[in-house]
Amino acid sequence: MSEAQVPTPPQGVALWKQLQQVARMTHGVMGGHSLTAMLETVPHGLRPGVQALSFYALRHWGTARALRMLLAAKAPSAAVDALLCSALALLLEANKPLYAEHTVVSQAVEAARREPKWMRQAGFINACLRRFVRERADLVDEVQTDPVAVWSHPRWWVDQIQVDHPAHAATLLNMAQHAPPMTLRVNLGRTDVATYLGRLQAEGLGGRAVGACGIELTRAVSVQQLPGFAQGDVSVQDAAAQLAAPLLLGGRSQAPLRVLDACAAPGGKTGHLLEWAPHAQVLALDVDAQRAQKIEQNLQRLEVKAQVLAADAAKPESWWDGQLFDAIMLDAPCSASGIVRRHPDVRWLRRPADIPKLAALQERLLDVLWPLLKPGGRMVYCTCSVFKAEGQDIVEAFLKRNTQAVLRPSPGHMIPGVPPSGLPVGDNQLGDHDGFYYALLHKPAP
Repeated sequence: MSEAQVPTPPQGVALWKQLQQVARMTHGVMGGHSLTAMLETVPHGLRPGVQALSFYALRHWGTARALRMLLAAKAPSAAVDALLCSALALLLEANKPLYAEHTVVSQAVEAARREPKWMRQAGFINACLRRFVRERADLVDEVQTDPVAVWSHPRWWVDQIQVDHPAHAATLLNMAQHAPPMTLRVNLGRTDVATYLGRLQAEGLGGRAVGACGIELTRAVSVQQLPGFAQGDVSVQDAAAQLAAPLLLGGRSQAPLRVLDACAAPGGKTGHLLEWAPHAQVLALDVDAQRAQKIEQNLQRLEVKAQVLAADAAKPESWWDGQLFDAIMLDAPCSASGIVRRHPDVRWLRRPADIPKLAALQERLLDVLWPLLKPGGRMVYCTCSVFKAEGQDIVEAFLKRNTQAVLRPSPGHMIPGVPPSGLPVGDNQLGDHDGFYYALLHKPAP
């Protein structure tokens, strides 16, 4: 199932069972654990609903937490607090509720009663939720002076977005509260966008063309429902990420290029590079062996080949054969601040101290890989981050250290909901894409 959107919580499963799991998920996230990893521990039959409800709760966690503090200044145990805040999140949207108010209240209380460690707090949960339902408008108004409650992001995150993108801060923070579209990349070596749109329509699926080879689906579906997915006719890839391969390779798609895809897992950009330039010799790296296996699996589905190594891109002495590359893709590890619509736990997992640490790694990767690029070659530096410390600042500092490097026209920081600059404007202009940063760096020949 794509993480672009999540399904409507299944109505056939008791809500209290799902809420117990959602409380465990949100409690774990607040304790520093990845939601993606924790969802793997949820029983299969409960997982779709738990994922949907956990995503929803985490997107509204700042508001829910502020409301709980009004309702009960003294916090209950962390697990019970997670259950209460999750239920409050589900009650926030009075005009478009996922469930009736009385259902959320009664099922949250039932979730507490069915858990021995929580059962003594069932009455407390009931009282808090019923008071919120009675006084919703006044309570919500009271927390509007708190930026964390208004935007449902940590305060440091809100402050940094307002500094980095003052003109688009509200758009960026608001977009993070909504599920993104599920976007496909059509394999132009096998078919074209118009033809594939017709195949979708024949299956009762709608979509619109975006960018050079993308299709934004009207609604998210499982990949098994996509015609030709198993045969490699199409891949799931955000519209912003689809810019990487054509930006790097430009008009050289037919040349027998030697290309490095550093930090390549799970292989989406690797596959696109080989679709775009089938004659390229691509080396794909990832420091994690299990993630490197995912690259192999994705390439097998697309029926393309690359050399895949589990190796640290920052230590070329362990993997580089001494031959320079014509092109290098550096999709550097980052805060993932640009994809919080897909991974709403990220905003609560990150800490301010993470950003300079990641920036230091990004600088190191740029400095280590730049000498591996041939004169006349091109490097794309990109991150799925909206923080300038991981994008614009990194590249500006790199250009000061490497005065021979040239920054070519690039999208720069891409803001969800805002058509990117630095690109030709086509009929299928991008807009509802992830947050991203792109810089195209050229190494002039002597």
